[in-house]
Amino acid sequence: MKTYFHDVAGEHVRINIPETDNDLREFMQWARTAALRGPIALDTETTGLDIYSPNYRLRTVQFGDEHTAWVIHWERGGRFIEAALFVLRMASRFLIHNAPFDWLVLDEHAEFALEILAPKTVDTKIKATLIDPREPHKGGIGTGLKPLSAYYTDPSAPDTAGDLTAVFNGLGFTKATGWANIPLDHPTYNLYAGLDVIYTARLDPILTAELARLGVRQSLVDYEHQIARMCSVMMRAGIVLDEGYASTLSVKLHEEEAKYSAVAARYGVESVNSGAQVAEALLAMGEDMILPGNSKPEFTDGGAYKTDKTVLQYLADLDRDWERVGGRTPNPLADAVLRAKRAGKWVTAYADTFLNNLDANGRVHPNIQTLAARTGRMSITKPALQTLPSSDYMIRRALLADPGHVMVSTDFAAVEMRVLAALANVKRMKQAINAGEDLHDFTARIVFGPNFTKAHRKLCKGIGFGKVYGGGAETIARQTGAPIAQVRAAIAAYDRAYPEIVRASKKWQREARATGLVTVSVTGRRLPLDRDRMYAVVNYQSQSAARDVLGQSMLNMEEAGLLDYMKLPIHDEVLASVPAREAQDFAREFERCMSFDLFGVPISSEAEVGGRSWGSLYMKDAKGKYLPELLIAQDEWYAVNPQAAYAKAA
Repeated sequence: MKTYFHDVAGEHVRINIPETDNDLREFMQWARTAALRGPIALDTETTGLDIYSPNYRLRTVQFGDEHTAWVIHWERGGRFIEAALFVLRMASRFLIHNAPFDWLVLDEHAEFALEILAPKTVDTKIKATLIDPREPHKGGIGTGLKPLSAYYTDPSAPDTAGDLTAVFNGLGFTKATGWANIPLDHPTYNLYAGLDVIYTARLDPILTAELARLGVRQSLVDYEHQIARMCSVMMRAGIVLDEGYASTLSVKLHEEEAKYSAVAARYGVESVNSGAQVAEALLAMGEDMILPGNSKPEFTDGGAYKTDKTVLQYLADLDRDWERVGGRTPNPLADAVLRAKRAGKWVTAYADTFLNNLDANGRVHPNIQTLAARTGRMSITKPALQTLPSSDYMIRRALLADPGHVMVSTDFAAVEMRVLAALANVKRMKQAINAGEDLHDFTARIVFGPNFTKAHRKLCKGIGFGKVYGGGAETIARQTGAPIAQVRAAIAAYDRAYPEIVRASKKWQREARATGLVTVSVTGRRLPLDRDRMYAVVNYQSQSAARDVLGQSMLNMEEAGLLDYMKLPIHDEVLASVPAREAQDFAREFERCMSFDLFGVPISSEAEVGGRSWGSLYMKDAKGKYLPELLIAQDEWYAVNPQAAYAKAA
């Protein structure tokens, strides 16, 4: 037995590394006794983060309590694996920090099903996030094990990941290769593996007490564990990738990047990623770089002109979905820079990420982060599918339903506005929703009269989303193309039409000031506010409640037996792969699970049945008719021109 000692908060703790059968028997006896005392902390060390990559390995499994840790070298096989599996099966409760990762590692590489482990798990990261979801650079403690341990248990807690990176470098490895190649018996590697479970064990009772002190209900903690488990099931299943299409997509995006970079070069911009070059060329073209509502250009901290996406989209007359706003003459350089940068980003973030993370069964496994935003909103990484424009089909086309299946997308109907109407008890808005009226038409009629135009409707829609997402008059002006004076007048009229929103904002801000600048959502979620952005309280309340409307819908889906068909929760949409012959029946059931009453406001949804690819749901002609899906060959690039492809297929 190798044993290492370390000081944690002034106390000696012990990290054991069994080497013999006798050592393993001692470990199992410790585990029997520890399981009677309370939960056992659990962690794994692996070769990296890509759980489903072909050469991925589980290296160690760690177990521990507040004083003792055992690092079991799974990689040695035989009795080491048997001992670890014995404890996994025997213990009734585990503590894990960031449990979905370890659930999936053990499910895939230890064949210990997450359906068995998840119900026995308490995730200390979920608990910490419900106390304060902010990372340190946003004024919070952070949700990683290191900052939490340093704050709550031991100010001298080592940064295990950071320190090990230095060890990797000393051994001639990088951060990316070190986890797979560091010798299994390296002292620092084993010491830090053991310390992680000791810190997790010490952290849990402190977080439990803090949740109780703050009045966070246990039901919310349990709910978040259920959502994490469901999303882990979806991550494990993955999504079929059209590998041939993804390969073609990669090539064509490189070509598109080169095409628009060449356009930018004609205006003197050698690199579209050089803000200085882009700004100089735009100024030479006569652009003053002043956004609507501003009296002067915006500058970076270094004093350079800002040429970020917000500025370029305004100059190119594009909204966030890359549709023409109609507010100004599009600047061809801004348009070219945007398109070149998007193609470059998409080839790296999507096409190549799909191909580089393909498993042996032709599937990709997007990472669903269930508590990504301060409001509790989920996000998806590797790749970041939630950042795709709502109209995109080019990237979505790469992802396919299972064989014999089609894609079904079920989306809430204007859920943010309905949630806002429910939370703030906006009477006229609730009446319009209950009467089945188009809410944006209804609002435009109130603000601009019965002869309102499409531009008026777009403006009122922008104001509504500004309330929900936190955009001010300047942002709305850029997105809608309306003059700033008209936007401000329309906002004032909007507030007169729906005074309950302003009253609710003031009430929530008063309550937050009395509770340390924290507003509490309708489900009991704590949402810290920034002192200089108290107005964001409407945004936080609405988005948090909308997220939990989605979460409740997901629980409804599992109860209805739909979990095995679910692929992704993305924004206010649930994507599913269902048998083609029963697609309409499944669609109706998904709609039922996503439809209910929220404080007198009907939350409704609509399910669309597509073809085999996710992109098929976004491929429509000018009349809204779905385009036929085409098989993609190297010389056939319909995504650039779907109308031409539609004509060809016809």
